Amino acid sequence: MRWSARSARPPDTLAAARPAVGLSLYIHPVTPQNATADPPCPAPLRAVSVRALCAFGAKAGDLDFRFVPAPSAQEGMAGHLLVQGRRGADYESEVSLSLDFEGLRVRGRADGFDAEHGRLEEIKTFRGDFAAIRANHRALHWAQAKTYGWMLCQARALPGVAVALVYLDIASGDETVLEEHCSADALRVHFEALCHRYMAWARQEARHRVALAQGLDRLDFPHAGFRAGQRELAEGVYRAASTRRCLMAQAPTGIGKTVATTFPLLRGWTRQRTDKLFFLTAKTSGRAIALEGIGLSVEKAPSLRVLELTAREKVCEYPGRACHGDACPLARGFYDRLSAARAEAIEQARLDTATLRRVALTHAVCPYFLSQEMARWSDVVVADYNYWFDSSAFLYALAKQEEWQVAVLVDEAHNLLERARGMYSAPLDPAALAQARAAAPAGVRPAVDRLRREWIALQRDQPEPCIAHDKVPERLNAALQDVVGVLSEHFAQSPETAQGPLHRFFFDTLQFSRLSDTLGDHSVLESVAPTADGLGSLAIRNLVPAPFLRGRFAASMTTVCFSGTLAPFAFYRDMLGMPKDTAEVDVASPFQAGQLDVRVITDVSTRYRDRPRSLPRLTALIAQTHARRPGNYLAFFSSFEFLAQAHERFAREHPGVPTWVQSSGMREAEREAFIARFRIGGHGVGFAVLGGAFGEGIDLPGDRLIGAFIASLGLPQHDAMNEVMRKRLDERFGDGRGYDYTYLYPGLRKVVQAAGRVIRTEQDAGLLYLFDERFAQPAVRKLLPAWWHVMPSRVGAVPAQGPAANLRARKEA
Repeated sequence: MRWSARSARPPDTLAAARPAVGLSLYIHPVTPQNATADPPCPAPLRAVSVRALCAFGAKAGDLDFRFVPAPSAQEGMAGHLLVQGRRGADYESEVSLSLDFEGLRVRGRADGFDAEHGRLEEIKTFRGDFAAIRANHRALHWAQAKTYGWMLCQARALPGVAVALVYLDIASGDETVLEEHCSADALRVHFEALCHRYMAWARQEARHRVALAQGLDRLDFPHAGFRAGQRELAEGVYRAASTRRCLMAQAPTGIGKTVATTFPLLRGWTRQRTDKLFFLTAKTSGRAIALEGIGLSVEKAPSLRVLELTAREKVCEYPGRACHGDACPLARGFYDRLSAARAEAIEQARLDTATLRRVALTHAVCPYFLSQEMARWSDVVVADYNYWFDSSAFLYALAKQEEWQVAVLVDEAHNLLERARGMYSAPLDPAALAQARAAAPAGVRPAVDRLRREWIALQRDQPEPCIAHDKVPERLNAALQDVVGVLSEHFAQSPETAQGPLHRFFFDTLQFSRLSDTLGDHSVLESVAPTADGLGSLAIRNLVPAPFLRGRFAASMTTVCFSGTLAPFAFYRDMLGMPKDTAEVDVASPFQAGQLDVRVITDVSTRYRDRPRSLPRLTALIAQTHARRPGNYLAFFSSFEFLAQAHERFAREHPGVPTWVQSSGMREAEREAFIARFRIGGHGVGFAVLGGAFGEGIDLPGDRLIGAFIASLGLPQHDAMNEVMRKRLDERFGDGRGYDYTYLYPGLRKVVQAAGRVIRTEQDAGLLYLFDERFAQPAVRKLLPAWWHVMPSRVGAVPAQGPAANLRARKEA
C-alpha cells in the first residue's frame, strides 16, 4: 500500500495509526471491565434551528410543486435588505434569539423587530401573483414568525407582540403585509406544541444514535478475513477520515471495494463524529452492489438505517401528472399523512426503492418525496453522483443546512469527471428555440425573437464547423436574461401554462444564463456552425469541473474517490479539484502476470486512415484465436462505424463463428440479452464499443469470458472542441499536460476498464490482444497495470504455450 499526501506534514505511518485505527483487528470495544468511570454530567441540549423545528412540525396539507418562479438566493438577500432599509432608525435587523425548552435549544435569527410599534417581522420574497403562494407555505411562514415571537417575548419580557409576515414582490418592490397581534401566552402554547412534537421524535432519534454507536463500536469485519488488498484499502479510508482528509484510492476489481470502504467508516463512526455516510454511484447497478455490501454490516449492526435515493421519473406512481394535490392523489394531504409514513419507515433497516414504495403506498404518500424526507433520518444514503455534486444537489444542500459531519464515498470515481462536466454544461438547441417560439404568446415572442437574432448574429459567417468563445457576447447575454425575465413573469402570472416546450426552454435558458455568468478558463461558449435554417447549437461547455466541485470536497469531513482505474492520480486531482493534501492509496493487484496473456500486435494500425488495410488481418487474428481456443470473447472498437466494418467482414469470412453486436441506443432488455450470450461452455465473439455499456461494470467470471481484443487506444477524436480543451489544459496545468489530460489518460482508462472484464477472480485465466503499435510506446506502457506482462507480437502469433497456456491447461484439467 502507498499512502502519500501533497502536504508539508509527513504521512502517518501504519504503526503510528494503529492505536486509533477503528478496525476490529486493532481495537476492542469498551466493556464494563475495562471502562474508566467518568463523573455524571447533564445530558447535552439538542440544538435545532427555528427553520428545522417548523419544517418538522408545522407543515400540513398537500405537496405542491406547481411552478412558481422563485427569487434567487441573491435576490432574496437583496429583498430582505430592501425591506429592512425602509424601516426606521430604531428598527432591529437580524435579531439573534435562542431559547431552551426541556432539553431542546431552539435558535435562529428573526428578520426584524420594530420596537416602537411592537412588531416582529418575518420577510419573504416572491415573484408574480401573491395569491399563488401556496397555503402550506403560508402555514410554515406563520409557524416561523410565531416561534420567533415567543422567543422574543421571553428574551425581553414582553406581554405580547404583533407578528407580521412581510411578502416582498421582487419585480415591483411592493410589500404585502399580513399581521396578527398575539399574546405571549398564545405564542408560548404554539411554541411548546411544536417543541413537544419535535422532542418526541428527537428522543426517539437520540435512542437510535446511542444504539447505533454501540452497534458500530462493536462492529466486526463482515467476512471471515480480508481479501488480498482489502485491508490496505480499509486502513487508508480509516486514516483519511480520522485526519479529515480526502483520499484517492485505486484498487483492482474483485477485492470487495464496497465493504473495504464502508466498513472503516462505520467502525469509526463515533470516533470520527460522523453524522451521515453518503455512498455515491454513477449507475443504478452500482447502487444495488452498494446496498448488498452495506447490508452485510446491517446484519451486524441492526440499528443502522440505510436509504436508497432513486430518480423521480423511476419511482413516480402517476407519470405525466403534476406534483400537486389537484393532480396526484399521493400529493393530496401528503403532509397530513407524512408522520405515520415516517414512523413506519424508520422501523425498516434498509429503505431500498421497493421498501420505500411499499411503505409510501400503505400511507398513500408519494414514494419519491418520502425518500427525500427520510434522508434526514437515515445514517447511510446510497444515491447517484448528482445528489451531491450537481449545482442543485439535494444532499449537499441538506448537509449544509443541517451542518452535518458527512463522509462521502464516490464509487467508480473515474466516471465523475465526465458526469461533472455534464452537470456544469448547458446546451441550447435550435429546435427547442423554434418550438418555444411557436408556443410563445404575443407578450413573450418579442423576447424570444430578440434572442434568435443575437444567436444568428453570433454564428453569422462562422468560418469553422465548431468555434469556442471565451465569453458570451454582451448583446446575446442581455437577450438571454430578457427571455429568462419575461418567461419568469409569464409563468408567475399564468402558472397553469408551466408545461410543454416553452416551459422546457425557460429552464434551458435559465441554466445557460447562470453558467454564462461564471464563465472562466474552466468552460467555453461552444458554437456549432449553422445549418440551412440559419442556426446551429450553442452550449456553455465545461472542460474542467474543478472550480465547481472544490466546495463539495470542502463540505465533507472526508471524500474517498475509489476505482479500479484512477491513475494517474494527479490527473483526477487536478480535473476534479480535490484538495492538495488529498492522500493516495494504490492497492496492489491480487492477480498474477501468468493469468493473462497480454499481446501487443504491433503491425496492425487502428488509425482511421489505416483501417481498410488493417481490417483483414485484424479479423483473421480474432478468428484464428477463437479456432485455437474456442470460448467467449469480447472485441472492442473505437466507434460504431469501426465496429460495423469489422463485424461485417468477420461475419462474411467466418460464418461459422457465432457473433452478437452492440447497437447504438440499446434498451436495458437488449443489453441484458447481449450479456446473457456469454454462457458457461459457450463460444463466440461479442462486438462492442470501447467505453460503452460493456466496457465496464459487467461481471463475466470464469469461462463466461476468456479473452478480449481491443482495436483502439480509446483516444478521443481530434476535433475542434478537444483541441480547445488540450490548449486550455496546457495553459491551466502546464505545457505538455494538455495532450495527456485530453487524449491519452481518458483513452487508456477505457482500455484498462475493458481489459478488466477478462480477469475477475484469482482463479481466472485469459487472453488480451491490443491492436496498435502505439501500445508498445513507453508513455503508453507505463499507464497499463503493473501486473500485466506485455509481450510485443506480430499478427498470427497466437501463443501455444507460456504462463497463460499453463494456467488454461490447469483450469481445463
